[in-house]
Amino acid sequence: MRRLFYLLREAYANVRTNRTTTIVAIATTAFTFACVGVFLLLYVNLRALAGALQEDVKVVIYVADSLPQEGIADLDKLLKSDRAVASVTYVSKEQALAEFQTQFPSESHLLEGLGQNPLPASFVVKLAPQFHVPDAVKRWAERTTSLPGVAQVEYNQDWIETLTTIARYIELAAIGVGFVLSTASVTIIANTIRLTLYTRRDEIEILRLIGATKAFIRIPYLLEGALLGALGSALSLAMLKVGFELFRQQARSGPHFLGVETWLTFFPLHICALLVAVGVVLGFAGSFASLLRFSEERV
Repeated sequence: MRRLFYLLREAYANVRTNRTTTIVAIATTAFTFACVGVFLLLYVNLRALAGALQEDVKVVIYVADSLPQEGIADLDKLLKSDRAVASVTYVSKEQALAEFQTQFPSESHLLEGLGQNPLPASFVVKLAPQFHVPDAVKRWAERTTSLPGVAQVEYNQDWIETLTTIARYIELAAIGVGFVLSTASVTIIANTIRLTLYTRRDEIEILRLIGATKAFIRIPYLLEGALLGALGSALSLAMLKVGFELFRQQARSGPHFLGVETWLTFFPLHICALLVAVGVVLGFAGSFASLLRFSEERV
């Protein structure tokens, strides 16, 4: 226990002695993780949105204006009897107009000069979970198009596929940027530790002469690197959280985001812990690389 306390105290002393280089190393690591974190936040939120849309697949079947009420009732029965359908909601022309005026009050004047309601009636169909597969949704929509009285069929599968594709590209970008910036962070931490080693090389030489093992000498510097990485990654999470909340506030008050702030989420706790752990590993790797390059006779 006394030895562990000594090693931790030496690591803290190294950090305190080289304040300037320590701050630079922490700031560099924080910048690295913040840049990668932006991509990760985009990836997490886009995947979450695509997953939510996939779990709530809805198909809108627009009814031809010429279809009589009996035909609408028959189409309703036909849809409800389909095993792929979980629920059916009929939206009349009047309901469609009222919903449009509620959702787009500033645009409702565009319909006033048309005389009659141009919006079609529709059925909003929610598919059963086993039919949430993209191919199954597409086949069902194509089959429904041929039903009598159906004017058009639309569904959000294109959005899901687009979001998934974008998320995949963002994931690749995050991996590439993360690799480059992580290498830079390891280099900065390695240089910081190397500077500390040269500053305290006389003390290291004394420890070696009195019989201290290489592991005993090196552990404080490995702990120092791990501490720098942990502080840098924790600082990046704080920066990302502040930026995330500012963006949500802007989205909430802005008229052009269409409620996007309601599905935005920050990293869950386990992802935050994982990012801090990655920072520790990078810091440890930087220290280890610096120690390997340091003169073998002195360490």
